[in-house]
Amino acid sequence: MPSLASLCRTKNLNRPDCASDLFVVFALDQAREVYVSASSAAPFSTSPGRTPHSFPETRRADEPGQFRAGDSQVTIRNWNRSALAALGLSIPGHAFAAAGHPEPYQIGFQDAVSPVAEFVHDFHTALVWIISIITLFVLALLVTVVVKFNEKANPVPSRTTHHTGLEIAWTIIPVLILVGIAIPSFRLLKYQIELPKADITIKAIGNQWYWSYEYPQDQGGGFKFDSYMLTREDAAKAGQPALLAVDNEVVLPAGKTVVIQVVGADVIHSFSVPSLAFRMDAIPGRLNQTWFKTDREGIYYGQCSRLCGQNHAFMPIAIRVVSPEKYQAWLGEAKKKFASNGGDETVKVAARSTTVE
Repeated sequence: MPSLASLCRTKNLNRPDCASDLFVVFALDQAREVYVSASSAAPFSTSPGRTPHSFPETRRADEPGQFRAGDSQVTIRNWNRSALAALGLSIPGHAFAAAGHPEPYQIGFQDAVSPVAEFVHDFHTALVWIISIITLFVLALLVTVVVKFNEKANPVPSRTTHHTGLEIAWTIIPVLILVGIAIPSFRLLKYQIELPKADITIKAIGNQWYWSYEYPQDQGGGFKFDSYMLTREDAAKAGQPALLAVDNEVVLPAGKTVVIQVVGADVIHSFSVPSLAFRMDAIPGRLNQTWFKTDREGIYYGQCSRLCGQNHAFMPIAIRVVSPEKYQAWLGEAKKKFASNGGDETVKVAARSTTVE
């Protein structure tokens, strides 16, 4: 193992507090090495009984030309990295964010790969600035009170109990701030819940403790399948993250508006994928709907986000976004692979309603 002095020289931490920074640098470097070793593994392979595909693997957002959406998030991540660098910490980029899945020691969101996700990230960043400014302002007031109005500096205290102008100001200004926050908040809510015209509609069914998916026949599907979490060994063989990889992924085309109908088969589950910025409860007896659209190919992971029983932590979601051509090829393979699941039963999706037929 390298000495502390050599590591300090490598990281250009020639300062007295180098040793205190060293642990953070070393830990994050280990996370980077794990990520790089996983990224250099064999391309997407298959677990036993699984149809092989030649879909492209998700690449890191900081590779040249890979981040085609959500440029603001790149700026945010770089700002975070610069801020920590100003504190004397050398942080590898992979610890900040990744597209599709979390990273060890990650700081910040996963990369935004849909318009809704970009909106969420931008709104979050704006709120962080607002609350930071308010916090600094309140801190400045407290410091002023302590310094200027302590017993030594101000032996004869003022007996003022009311100030009309001040009371109006500290009432109106917070109201204006909240109104300024509410406007984009309602816009984001409207953007999320208003469903656009769907190019593709699928159904996700939450079970204890796995997900089932249905592709409608009138959109080239007519089949359904179950999706179970892979074991750690199978996930490692496939070069995918443990506890997130599944045996049968949801495959959808890039550049298309996808509406997902979500329902629970037994208890309440929640269908959530952070990179696509959607989360919808799967409630028995009620059909909820959400949507996304992304031009970026890759695989995006999520998990059930409602406590649903003993194995709640082991029902991940994997959505693989591919080109339209590869999606059509996958449909042909999936019809053969999952033909026995549907039998002669025609798979249909409900209209935009609030109950399950």
